[in-house]
Amino acid sequence: MAIKAFFLVALCLCIVLPFSTSHHGPFRVKGRVYCDTCRAGFETNVTTYIAGAKVRVECKDRESLAVEYRKEGVTDSTGTYSIQVEHDHGDHLCEILFVSSPVADCKVPDPGRSKASIVLTRTENGVVNDLHYANALGCYKDVPLPECYQLLQYYLADDA
Repeated sequence: MAIKAFFLVALCLCIVLPFSTSHHGPFRVKGRVYCDTCRAGFETNVTTYIAGAKVRVECKDRESLAVEYRKEGVTDSTGTYSIQVEHDHGDHLCEILFVSSPVADCKVPDPGRSKASIVLTRTENGVVNDLHYANALGCYKDVPLPECYQLLQYYLADDA
C-alpha cells in the first residue's frame, strides 16, 4: 500500500513540478536578413545574407496597437541577428521588423518579407525554450543577377 501511495505521489510531482518552477529569464530572438538577388520573393541558391542590417523587435498592445516594447539589433557577418528581449509579452502582438540595409544595391524591403510575427510568451503556448527563431527578412537587389532567369526556370519546372 505504501509503495502504491509513493508512486502516486511521485507521478503527481512529475506532472506538476515542471509547471511550478516557471522560468522568467529573457528571451533571445534569432533570425537572418537576406538580399533577394533574383527578386523572387524567397531565398534561392544565389541569395546572399546581409551583414550590418538593422532590425527591430516591436510588441504592441492587442487592443490599442500602441507600441509597448521596442528593441533594435544588427546582423553579424553571416546576416544573423540575436536580440535579447526582456519580460514575457503574452498580451502583446510582437514582430521582427526590417529597418535598414547597408548594401547599396539591396535596400528596398520585400513587402512580403519585411516583417515576421513572433510569440514571446511562456504562459499561453507551452513553449519553455528561451530561444525563439523568426522567419528570415528580405530586401530586393536593384538588378537581378544574370543567372537568376535560368535558376527561376529550374525552380518553376514542372516535373509532371
